[in-house]
Amino acid sequence: MTIDPQLVELLGVLPDDLFVGDAATARATIDAGVALLPVLTELARVEDRTVPGAVDARPARVYRPSEEPGLPVTLFFHGGGFVIGGLDSHDALARRIARHANCVVVSLDYRLAPEFPFPAATEDAFAAYRWLLDHAGELGADPARIALAGDSAGATLSATVCLLAREHGLPQPALQMLWYPTTGVEGTASQVENADAPLLTAASIAWFLDHYFGGRGLDDLGPYARIGTIEDLSGLAPAHVVIAGHDPLRDEGADYAERLRAAGNTVECESFDDMVHGFMSFVDLVPRCEECATGSFAALHRALHP
Repeated sequence: MTIDPQLVELLGVLPDDLFVGDAATARATIDAGVALLPVLTELARVEDRTVPGAVDARPARVYRPSEEPGLPVTLFFHGGGFVIGGLDSHDALARRIARHANCVVVSLDYRLAPEFPFPAATEDAFAAYRWLLDHAGELGADPARIALAGDSAGATLSATVCLLAREHGLPQPALQMLWYPTTGVEGTASQVENADAPLLTAASIAWFLDHYFGGRGLDDLGPYARIGTIEDLSGLAPAHVVIAGHDPLRDEGADYAERLRAAGNTVECESFDDMVHGFMSFVDLVPRCEECATGSFAALHRALHP
């Protein structure tokens, strides 16, 4: 199936050489574009604060759909290949999660590579989850109803936090929402088929990984550098995995969903053949992206409001 035509039109205005230079330039380009976008999802309250990371306090943004006390909470990790992205780049998606899942959203600004290579982002994500388990009440949220959500690199962080929670004997979240995760599995058919796909190409994947791993051998970095190679996936939170047809990471997400299911976990997997990697970032701009998002928003709502 071809890519949704309105999405193609939008992607046509993005620079082709975004992920070839230094990280600072790529971040500045994205920030400039995001600054032009209007806020389309109004909420009761949005506030910036800090939450504990692994080594320092990390900026975070808290979204409240209403002032109702005791709402469930979703800890959100933005995408961007562990190199780009932040609170502003994923503000629209965080707002949509809060509105459609009727929950408080805590969006975390974790440390980015190459300044802070692996495992900095993973450590910050896990530290934020540990903090939220004990301090959700400080946000007026229900600590017994916590979900994890993320797109791309953020999805990988969500999945990794579930694995780390199991390792450390901590409660699993109500749901791990994984929008087109990367799992470190190599040589898939979709990586070849979609090597020159819009937004995320084989070359840009190499650019991200070079920044994130700093040229270090993955075999020396432990299992959480490539979660798709972890053998035991039992005892993890229910998962909702979303994949896109025109995405090099499509088969990684599909394989991880199937392996989670085979290990006895509850799994839903949605595949959208006319979408590209990163399409959740365009829910405010492209009607088809908004349409594709409805199932995952509903899944979050079901998990948090059983």
